[in-house]
Amino acid sequence: MIESILLTAARIFTFDGQRMLTGASGFYFERDERLFLVTSRHVMIDEPSRHFPDRIEIEMHTDAGDMAKSTGFSIPLYRDRESLWRQGTDSAGGIDVAVIELERAALPATAVFHAFTPAHLQASPDQVEVGSALLVVGFPLGFHDSLHHMPVVRQAVLASSFGLRFEGQGYFLTDARTHRGTSGAPVVMRAPEHPALGGLPWKLLGVHSARLDVGTRDLKLDEALGLNCAWYADILMTLTAP
Repeated sequence: MIESILLTAARIFTFDGQRMLTGASGFYFERDERLFLVTSRHVMIDEPSRHFPDRIEIEMHTDAGDMAKSTGFSIPLYRDRESLWRQGTDSAGGIDVAVIELERAALPATAVFHAFTPAHLQASPDQVEVGSALLVVGFPLGFHDSLHHMPVVRQAVLASSFGLRFEGQGYFLTDARTHRGTSGAPVVMRAPEHPALGGLPWKLLGVHSARLDVGTRDLKLDEALGLNCAWYADILMTLTAP
């Protein structure tokens, strides 16, 4: 048996034409029978680093009986110079989350994956305490089970008050070791007591974005903070609205 949480994550490659640019993480989100791929906005476009891919590619399992079988699935990011992906903003500015809808008919007929739904979003912040144990499911530095095409998980701890926008921004903090390539990974908390979640007993709390640091840190004397920002996952209800 493969844990369902591992089948929610997608390894993402960004391309400019045929030239591969970067690797990242993402995950599936389903709403009203529509299927979306979720990742960080800076995976789709990042002006400061002049990162302008025109398509992405994800790796999909194609045989439930043999996880070593997979195929690449290419997703264009633009049509007629208009972006096909959506991003969000709030009162504090841009949010580093993006979604793009997947055409189910174009997916491999035997595609194997699990998708989060609105039921997996955490409705009440009172039920999530600071210090709670979380997982970040993704592909740090592209590392994964290269035979079975599976992500890895990093343990994390909720490092700020859940439901309180840290410094007025739409994210909370996690304490975890993360690396490049983890951008866009789901940040989840185990929820086995919720029968409505079916075969995916996890709450989706956020979307991992980036590591945080202190500008005054002495690079020789002080270790990195080890803190990260994760954007609240409830933005997905806005980004996936009809």
